[in-house]
Amino acid sequence: MDKIVTFGEIMLRLKSFEHERFFQRPALEATFGGGEANVAVSLSILGEQTRFVTALPDNAIADGAISELRKHGVDTSAIVKTKDGRVGIYFLETGANQRASKVVYDRNMSSISLAKPSDFDWAQVFEGAKWFHVTGITPALSQTAADCAIAAVKKAKEMSLTVSMDLNYRKKLWNYGKKAPEVMRALVQYADVIVANEEDIQKCLGIEADVDVTKGELSDVVYRQLAEKVKSMFPNIQHVAITLRESISADRNGWRAVLHGVNGFYESQRYAIDDIIDRVGGGDSFSAGLIYGLRHLNEKQALDFAVAASCLKHSVPGDFNLTTKAEIETLLKGDASGRVQR
Repeated sequence: MDKIVTFGEIMLRLKSFEHERFFQRPALEATFGGGEANVAVSLSILGEQTRFVTALPDNAIADGAISELRKHGVDTSAIVKTKDGRVGIYFLETGANQRASKVVYDRNMSSISLAKPSDFDWAQVFEGAKWFHVTGITPALSQTAADCAIAAVKKAKEMSLTVSMDLNYRKKLWNYGKKAPEVMRALVQYADVIVANEEDIQKCLGIEADVDVTKGELSDVVYRQLAEKVKSMFPNIQHVAITLRESISADRNGWRAVLHGVNGFYESQRYAIDDIIDRVGGGDSFSAGLIYGLRHLNEKQALDFAVAASCLKHSVPGDFNLTTKAEIETLLKGDASGRVQR
């Protein structure tokens, strides 16, 4: 089986308990997570062979992150240990009702933000691989991290890998002097598959859409036009998937997506997620589901699989989507009752 490679940052995740405010009790819940790592774990659980690439310091915290990836079957042999840098951290406070969730980043001088393209032997990393996935988070960290991402996608295309990219715009991260479109437009030129929401497309690629997510019902006509604009500007892109999240409150979201593929434009069903346990990683679980689907299913089935997978992620605490292929297929068959399986 050929490998799927992902490249990015895995972080220490420190979360307030349940729906409490930061330090409402004198403790935080420690786990690990990060966009591309989340995708690797989810794909591994779905039965794919995955390899996660990053740079980490040589210390016990980094070892803990690597152990967590290995526990879920992810190949960590290409992770570079560095003398410089640290493990990045993000703090999460989970909102409720009308109080939004809050993320605080502590990622300056992390090992991946200090890494250089010469730190990675991409020809060796991609040996035996057919797919490469990266997000817009990594090139937002620093100029050198952006250089690493560019070097990786160039080598991936040279070696005939399919490249997928979740645009993942993060306003709080673009602080090193470059605007997101300056970097992301260069990266997207090497992509075959794009995953985004409407804000990602506007902020990362500078492509505007007449969208107001506060109005409740989101018009698929607008999203088809938006996807067509992306494909027109970047003719290398074969698939544009746009996730459509209706944020009714912190606990209640409507969740669906559309896909502009090679053979047509497709719309998924809408899931009413009325009791969100953890929405962090929801987009990453969609990316993983889409990658799995495009490798094994037709385009419409791939979209439906990705939306169902990411719907179920909202029921799982932590960054990683720990749901199985069988559970996703059960939801796809229409069983959303949540009844105990005996």
